[in-house]
Amino acid sequence: MNFKSTLALSVGATLMLTGCSKKLGQFSPDYFSVNPNPLEVVGDKVPATVTANIPAKFFQKNAQVTVTPYLVYAAGETASQPYSFQGEKVRGNNPVVSYDYGGAVTIPVMYVYQPEMLSSTLQLAFNVTQGSKQYQLPRVTVANGVIATAAMASAESVNPALAADKFQRIIKEKYAADIKFLINQANIRDGELKKGEMTRFNRDLSSANEAANQTIEEINISSYASPDGGLDLNTRLAEQREKNTTAYLNKQLASNKISFGELTAQFTPEDWEGFQKLVAASNIQDKDLILSVLSMYKDPEQREREIRNLSSVFDQLADDILPQLRYSRITATINTIGKSDEEIKAAFENNPRTLTIDELLYCATLTDNNDEKIKIYNAAASIYPDDYRAMNDLGMAQYIAGDFDAAKSSFAQAARVNSSAPEPQMNLGLISLINKDYRAANQKFGSAAGVPELNEALGTSYLMQGDNAAAARAFGDSRTNNAALAQILTKDYAKAKSTLAGIPNPDATTYYLMAVLGARTANDNMVSSNLRKAVKLDSSLAQKAAADLEFANYNLSGVL
Repeated sequence: MNFKSTLALSVGATLMLTGCSKKLGQFSPDYFSVNPNPLEVVGDKVPATVTANIPAKFFQKNAQVTVTPYLVYAAGETASQPYSFQGEKVRGNNPVVSYDYGGAVTIPVMYVYQPEMLSSTLQLAFNVTQGSKQYQLPRVTVANGVIATAAMASAESVNPALAADKFQRIIKEKYAADIKFLINQANIRDGELKKGEMTRFNRDLSSANEAANQTIEEINISSYASPDGGLDLNTRLAEQREKNTTAYLNKQLASNKISFGELTAQFTPEDWEGFQKLVAASNIQDKDLILSVLSMYKDPEQREREIRNLSSVFDQLADDILPQLRYSRITATINTIGKSDEEIKAAFENNPRTLTIDELLYCATLTDNNDEKIKIYNAAASIYPDDYRAMNDLGMAQYIAGDFDAAKSSFAQAARVNSSAPEPQMNLGLISLINKDYRAANQKFGSAAGVPELNEALGTSYLMQGDNAAAARAFGDSRTNNAALAQILTKDYAKAKSTLAGIPNPDATTYYLMAVLGARTANDNMVSSNLRKAVKLDSSLAQKAAADLEFANYNLSGVL
């Protein structure tokens, strides 16, 4: 090899080494796009996608770049998962960017939202490795701010499940006694009037008549004939039995000076319905055959003929079934009048132990003062420790008061008393939701089927996990802040406006959401008027609104 060849080879090698060792240039913000921009909270996280479009002749073939997305805010910064890509000559499994043609790289970004992130910037930090050399490039800012409207979802505002009282002001009870008749007869026998059930019936009527808290609303007589025999005969028999029973009862009521609301009477000539029930419940060998005859024939006389033709069983029917269908039934409807609201409240103040558990639970519904409710539920739980409802409802009042530790303890105690009760399960799910333990919350909600408050809890759970569409479906027509928030996030602005307008007791959050809705629908007056109301109820919302990108296009200086 001559001198010139050696020199050329040496120069080429030097140039090659110089090219391979050339440091990567600075990244430009123009190389990056962010979706969404500004960033937006979804559930309790801030997800985004950064797309890098690297130009040709930029990315060195022996370079590996690790990008760390930082969300930078006044109190500090939070890093997302680092992401690496590499040049063509780097051995590795990262996406490759061509030196000659450039390339596109997608960088996923995720942060757990903190309120401090509202005013922030998304910055990309670059660590470069080229052979044995490592160095950093200047950070690049690619997005500004976070829209945090979704973070307004609140499990604390969800109504816990109430284990309701069963208190009834008027308890309606029925008392009945039967007078049996012999075949083809309508006269009332003395033995029927002296038997135990008639004696008890007359005693119950007299007791209700004398009791200050009971009234006899109605007395009814229903008289029957068995379905054997001709229809005309049975009609006369049933009618006469009704008349004789009515005459007896009127005399008895007058003699005992019983006051009552109304006396009604009717008769049924042939009690085929009663016959069918008695046969079905009997041990008669051929009862299926008898029941099939009843289903095949609807004409009463044809039914009777067909059944009489069943000679093997008719004697048993005549002995065991038919005598039970020759009777008059006297039924009295007696109303027991419970304590008035004032009597219940007075009894609680004087001696809570004189009240039943249902009266105590009902007493708590007579006040809007949550502290008073806690007092009543505490008493109920002390007096009736074996009724889960008292502890559950105590926990509900503690939850509303914001004492979530006490509420959790009460709900857990209610669940121990009755492990199958759905209300404590749902309420324990709410506690898990507050702690963002979504798996435990979902398990508890799964054990709370049928609880009226469950849809609100489920909707809030979906909302906090970022499934806004499922949340909106779960809320249905619920009139709550969380329901309106789900509708805003799914851009159902008309329904959100209706929901917010229908909230019975609007609070600062209600008005703030109405202002957000105004901003999203370009309604200046809705923004200003509702922000004023929100800040008047909660002054801390002024600072939030000033930094909220929902209002970026509005001058709030005259509002806040």
